Amino acid sequence: MAKTTDQMPLSELVGGLVSDVSGLLRKEIDLAKTEASEKVAKALGGVEVLMIGVIFAIGAVGVLLSALVSGLAASLVSNGMNEVTANATSALVVGLVVGLIAWALISKGLATLRGSNFKLDRTTASLRRDVDVVKEKM
Repeated sequence: MAKTTDQMPLSELVGGLVSDVSGLLRKEIDLAKTEASEKVAKALGGVEVLMIGVIFAIGAVGVLLSALVSGLAASLVSNGMNEVTANATSALVVGLVVGLIAWALISKGLATLRGSNFKLDRTTASLRRDVDVVKEKM
């Protein structure tokens, strides 16, 4: 015949509760580790592709900006400016415009990263349920 909780001594009940809670905490820790590793693996996959794309984009942007500076300088020379001044002016103008665009994009990217959701939602919800269950048993 199995003992009911009414017939069990308090020490066995407390021991069982401690055992249940420690097992539950171990499972919650395992869930948190799994969820965190899933999110990190997904993020790293995206970072690898992003970095390769950035390397190619830097090269392409360099070539295009050089062409833009040369074109603007040629236009300034054809309008009567001497070649040295035209080259310096066009490099300055293109550099300032590209710098402003870069600043805007970097600011937007940082704002997006700050707003990223790296919360462990499933683990948090599960822990809340567990705390409620433990409170009910006490």
